[in-house]
This record gives sequence, C-alpha cells and structure tokens, in this order.
Amino acid sequence: MIVRRAAVAGQFYAAGMNSLNKQIKDCFMSKFGPKSLPGKVQNKKVIGAIAPHAGYTYSGPGAAYVYKELGESKQPDVYVIIGPNHTGYGSQFSTYIGDAWEIPYGNCKIDNEFGKALMQKFPELKDDKIAHTYEHDIEVQLPFLYYINKNFKFLPIVVSDVDYGYCKSLAEALTSLNKKICIIASSDFTHYGKNYGYEPFTNKIKENIYELDKGAINYIEKLDTNGFLNYINKTRVTICGYSAIAITIETCKKLGARRGKLLNYYTSCDIVNNYSNAVGYASITFE
Repeated sequence: MIVRRAAVAGQFYAAGMNSLNKQIKDCFMSKFGPKSLPGKVQNKKVIGAIAPHAGYTYSGPGAAYVYKELGESKQPDVYVIIGPNHTGYGSQFSTYIGDAWEIPYGNCKIDNEFGKALMQKFPELKDDKIAHTYEHDIEVQLPFLYYINKNFKFLPIVVSDVDYGYCKSLAEALTSLNKKICIIASSDFTHYGKNYGYEPFTNKIKENIYELDKGAINYIEKLDTNGFLNYINKTRVTICGYSAIAITIETCKKLGARRGKLLNYYTSCDIVNNYSNAVGYASITFE
C-alpha cells in the first residue's frame, strides 16, 4: 500500500485517537467555535468551503464552524482539498495518487480514479508526492472530515501561486468530471508581524487586521474571483492560500453556488491577547 504518513500529528493536533477526539469536540464547543457538535444530516448542500489550517489550539474552533456545516449537509462523492505549497517542494500543481493518508483515527482513502481523470483533463496537475510529504495544510483538515464522515474519499492538491487563467482552467477540469464534489480551500488569512515579514501598520493592529481581511472576504462572499485577486495584488495582504481560494470560488460558481457565507472570523491574537504577531482565521461556506 502507498500510504502518506502523518507529518504533523502531535504538533498541529493531538497524536492519540482519544486525545484527538477530545480536542476536536473541544473545538466545536469552544467560545470561538459553533458551541455545538454536528447534528443530523439535513436537506441542504454545501458546495465548497474555506477552512483555516493552523494548530487546533488556534484555528480549530474556526475549522469546526465549517465542519459542522459539512457534517449536516449532503455528503459528496469526493472532497477536493486544495491548499498552498508552504514547503516549496514539488510541482506547481501537485496531487497524491496512492491508497490513503494516515491520521490517528486511521487511514483516509484517496479517490485515485478521480485524481487520474483530473490529470488527463488538466495536464499541469502532477502526481508529485514530495510536495505533500511535509505539508500540513491538507493533513489538518482530515481529522475533522473523519469526525463527520469516516467513510469519506478525498483528493489532495497543493498549488503554488497561480493567476486567474489557471484558476479558471482547473475549475473547469474539476467540474467536467462525473463526480459530486465538495471543494475545500485550506487557508489562513492575514499573517501580521515580524515573524511573517508583514507590518504595514503599527497602531490599532487588531482593527486593521480585521479590516484587511474583511476587504478580502467581501469579494469572496460575492464570488468575485478577479476582485479578490486584484485586492491581494493591491494590498499585498498575506493570505497564504489565496490561489486555493480563487480556484475554490471559480469551482463553486461552476457548480451553481450563488454566494459565499461567512460563518465566523477571529485571529490568533484574540486567543492569546498578544498582537505583536497574528494570523486571521475565516470560516466560509459556498451555497
């Protein structure tokens, strides 16, 4: 079997099954989270989402908002999880064709059939396992997905910075195949402070971070991919997964989404009450 071993268990989230289960429940019940566990599946469909990907202590409650919505919605054939390439390894568009990814709950199945068909439709997408070996942004979504649906299948994709043309082309390929998909962009929002090399302001830091991210979220809610990308270029705001978000917006539009819906927003500094370095976490669904 070709199994991608867990790279950040014990760092970004708990390494033991029981401790992970408690940690995820705590994320749902946190004052920064939805304050309730996922309920029964309802007659609604979430086409896509944006979920944060930091350590669960920080972004887990934000992710819980997304996975409560997904857990209460009709389940797709496959989740496409797309995130930025933080490590710099591998191709511009990298997937992972294999049997499964390991997390403390067990192995998560990859939809190889869908992945291979997508590579035929979008040749820029490569089976490039080195790009995924140390990457955290897709892995941290899997325990939440397993919590709401342990029989799920997924396809991981990491992307380097891409322009609108590539976003549109990959979205067309994703929606041209005969699968019911839900696409999840794994992304945090503004990274502020010396640790991130981004300090465009030194006063009213919290207010300014909120305002920066609100500007980006406004374009996302309107499904305005070009407006969102132009906002990134204009403000130089440090949203790590902006390419993944743009691809997700385009894909959701093609799948019939009418709007993006902001479920929750907060920053890491709201948790630790220290604004010298901060990361924004937005939880958004597309319906």
